[in-house]
This record gives sequence, C-alpha cells and structure tokens, in this order.
Amino acid sequence: MARKQFSYRGKTLEELQSLSLKELAELLPARQRRSIHRGFDESKQKVMKKLSKSDSIETHVRDMIVLPQFVGKTIKIHDGKTFQPILIQEDMIGMFFGELSLTRRKVQHNAPGVGATKSSSNISVK
Repeated sequence: MARKQFSYRGKTLEELQSLSLKELAELLPARQRRSIHRGFDESKQKVMKKLSKSDSIETHVRDMIVLPQFVGKTIKIHDGKTFQPILIQEDMIGMFFGELSLTRRKVQHNAPGVGATKSSSNISVK
C-alpha cells in the first residue's frame, strides 16, 4: 500500500524547504506568522544554526517554530526535568517545540492511605 504524499497547504516538503522564511510565514497560522514577522531572537537563531550543522541537539527553547528544514532531525526538548527526544516529521511543521514535549505526566497513585476512605478508619494500624 502506497503512503499518501505529504502536502502542507498544497505544497510538498521539497517546495516548502525551498521557500524563504517570509514566504513560508504566509502559509503558517497567525500566531506563528506573527512570530516570524517580528524576527527570531538570539536563542532561536542559535537553535537554527545548530540544527543546520547537526542532526541532533538539546534545547530549552520551547517557543521555536518547527520549520521544514528541521524535518528528519532529532531534537531533545527540555520538559522541565529531562530532555525528551523528538523526531521531527512532516506533519509537525508549524507547531511549537513546546507542543511536542509535554511538561505534565499522568499521575499514577498507589493504594489509598489510612484515613483516606470511610472504611479505612475501621482497620487496625498495627
């Protein structure tokens, strides 16, 4: 079974990668478009420079936009405690790094403690 050809707003990945940053901004949603028009700050420019040289980096910058040039690279995004490795795929274009690495985990509790329920007050503590 053939895999469906990727397209973002009618453009293939190769066409997206050949676009300039300003042309790409016109295809992105409003929040990302505004961020690109305002210009990238120093930390975002460092991330772009490191990714152009390497296939894998670690970063704390969670408000960087996934650009077509990042597809196929592994980015370790800090979630507040550890660096979560994320392989960038085509369908992630236009998302923020922070959307890819969640900061909260599901809480898995053990058995309830003594006094936590009405029936537990009748149990001996010994």
